[in-house]
Amino acid sequence: MNIEKRLRKAKTQKLRLIVQLFFASASVVTGCKFILFVHSLEKGKFVSRPPGVEAFLPLSGLVGLKFWGVTGVINSIHPAAIFLLLTFMLMGLFLKRGFCSWVCPFGFLSEYLWKLGEKVFGKNLKLPRGLDYPLRSIKYIVLGLFLWDILFRMDVNALASFIYGPYNRAADIKMLLFFERISTFSFFVILSFVLFSIPIKNFWCRYLCPYGALVGFLSMFSPMKIKRNISTCIDCKLCTEACPSSIKVHLAKTVYSDECNACFRCVDACPVPDTLYMKLGKKRVSPFAYAVLLLALFFLVTGVVRLKGYWYNSITRKEYKYIIKHIDDPEFSHRSGSQ
Repeated sequence: MNIEKRLRKAKTQKLRLIVQLFFASASVVTGCKFILFVHSLEKGKFVSRPPGVEAFLPLSGLVGLKFWGVTGVINSIHPAAIFLLLTFMLMGLFLKRGFCSWVCPFGFLSEYLWKLGEKVFGKNLKLPRGLDYPLRSIKYIVLGLFLWDILFRMDVNALASFIYGPYNRAADIKMLLFFERISTFSFFVILSFVLFSIPIKNFWCRYLCPYGALVGFLSMFSPMKIKRNISTCIDCKLCTEACPSSIKVHLAKTVYSDECNACFRCVDACPVPDTLYMKLGKKRVSPFAYAVLLLALFFLVTGVVRLKGYWYNSITRKEYKYIIKHIDDPEFSHRSGSQ
């Protein structure tokens, strides 16, 4: 049986698809609500803004996280960005890189793009090791530049200036307008990422995504790992063939790679029961238990944040109306934070 056909029938992959669809649907709904929010502002009206849009503001979340750490203050401009980033970081630290293969809508899209490529071309293109390794370093270089600038170069005054400044206040609106008014150059850059993702598995995630680099780095310290029982392994290499990250699972006793997405494809591809499995310390973790842990972590953190009152921002209707009126002004980002 073709390995992809076998994996499509696997209960774990069906479970993962359900979780992926849940988060993808939530992202689409959030996006639609935010579009309605912005366009209502343009018409002088006001509808509620979905805080979940701040999941797409990782830089604001990272600056806010450091500001919280050094001052003890949770900023009220984009508070949800802080806790969503923290949630995804905790996922990486405790649940491997499951954020990428279970939660992230871009990871979900990327997976089905390379599956399309496999169906169209018969197989996916594997870059030679001499090219693959340097390209994989790009996302870590980008992440390193952000971390160096935010964690080491920005003092408290610089952090506060960014957080409470007009640029950060309007970051989510600017993000939407970037796509609605996308330039020809930007359009073709994004299109190239999509096209490269068809023949090359997880092109964006593997080579360019700094978010994936952050989660991947933390995942190396995760107590949860894929284990291989050497005594029962028949060396069929189906696990390696099934791995979308090209990890040589059939050669590893324990998979430590930062590219492991905890997708369980290798486990489902293995024809010998109990030869490959996820393990937390000395205990095995079933795919269902993994999904429960991932969802529990997400809803626990976001639920507590909601109860504590840190989910919604403090930007007033008057401020939002000012932002939407002046956002195209070249001097907007240099003005004082509140108007």
